[in-house]
Parts: sequence; structure tokens; C-alpha cells
Amino acid sequence: MSISGIKIILVEPAGPLNVGSIARVMKNFAFKQLVLVNPQCDYLGEEAMRMAVHAKDVLETAVSVPTLPQALEGCKRAIATTARSRDFKSPLQTPREVLPWLLEASAQPAALIFGREDRGLSNGELNYAQKFMRIPTDAGYASLNLASAVAISCYELAQSQGHTVETNADDNELASLEVVEAYYKQLESLLLSIEYLYPHTATSRMEKFRQLYNRAQLQNQEVAMLRGILRQMQWALTQPGKL
Repeated sequence: MSISGIKIILVEPAGPLNVGSIARVMKNFAFKQLVLVNPQCDYLGEEAMRMAVHAKDVLETAVSVPTLPQALEGCKRAIATTARSRDFKSPLQTPREVLPWLLEASAQPAALIFGREDRGLSNGELNYAQKFMRIPTDAGYASLNLASAVAISCYELAQSQGHTVETNADDNELASLEVVEAYYKQLESLLLSIEYLYPHTATSRMEKFRQLYNRAQLQNQEVAMLRGILRQMQWALTQPGKL
């Protein structure tokens, strides 16, 4: 598949110079989809445009949305970047190990998510990804500029293109992230109603379910089956003598 099917998502970018530089490097490697989640800077301003040089069109066609789930609409796979070890079952992988996963035939549209310049992505935001990437840097100065991180990732994806094993999309049609998100909401509602979850602990407990299902990489038919089970359970709870 083409790298044109991959969204580069920036969560709350604060530096217009960084955003402009990212647009430039995206165009260097033929990436076209830039999505900004609640940007904290003027990404169409003079500073950003000056840094973009001949990639002003990438900024002009960039999409700005208020939330990460909106940025991920339509995507089937997502990788989140993080510089810190987190309490996830999925391992932190290098760009070369994990990025080809976004290029598989059944994966696209797909997304690569980058966090804020000063503190990266929150644990809640990381929950929207199925895999996690860290760019190895020297321990003496591990912090990597946001534009540099995007540049390394775009380069690795461009190098991987053409070397990815294609899969049969008809046999392995992955559910989009918003389809899976709708299942999570339905699951949480049911678990709250039967008091398996409580409002004050629901977020942390649902994180475990998200991690479990994200590792499974659910297909559309599997999500439909799971949602059908939940609907039947909800119906049974309203029927005397059924439980």
C-alpha cells in the first residue's frame, strides 16, 4: 500500500516552526495527510509557512480537529509514539520494527500519532493506539525534537514501502478505530449497569479492555459479533427469569 494512506497526527502542537518543518519533511517523502488535534499555534501563520518552504500546500490542506478520536476516524491501525516506558502489555518498538505494520494491505487508512513537544501523549491518548514506538536515542540526551521525530519516521516508512508483505484484505478486513471505539462505549455502559464497573474506577478498568482488544486487532465481523453479544445481554437483563 502507499504511504499516502497514512495520516500524520500531531496532538496539540505548540510550535509553528515545528509544524512548518513537519510539513516540509512530509512533502520530502510524499506524505499528504497532516491532522492537527487542538493545535496550540497558528499553523497557517507566517512562521509555519516560512519553515514549510515549498510544502505550504501540506499546511493549507491540513485538517484541524478538537479530539484525537476525530483525527482517527476511518483509520484501521494506529501507532503512538512515546519516549517513556509505560505500563502496557505491548512492547515499545523501534521505527524499523513497527512502522511497516502500517503499510500492510489490510491496514489502511492508518495513523502515526505524535504528542506534545513538552510532555508527549497522555496515557488516555495512548489507549487509542494498538502499537507503540520509541525512537532510540542516546541516554545522555534522550529528548528528540518533534519535527526530527516525524522526519525519522517518514524516512523509515518511505524505506519500508515496497518491501511489505501484502495480505488479502477480503479475508482480513480490520475494523476501523471508530467502530472499535463504539464497541468500547457500549461495553462500558453495560458493565456500569451490572456494577462490574463503577464510575470512579471505570476509566482505569476500561484501559485494560482497550489494551486487550487493541492487541487482538479486531476485524469488522468480530466487532459485530461482540456488539451482538452485548445487545443480547442488555435484552436479557430486562427479561424476568432470564438470568
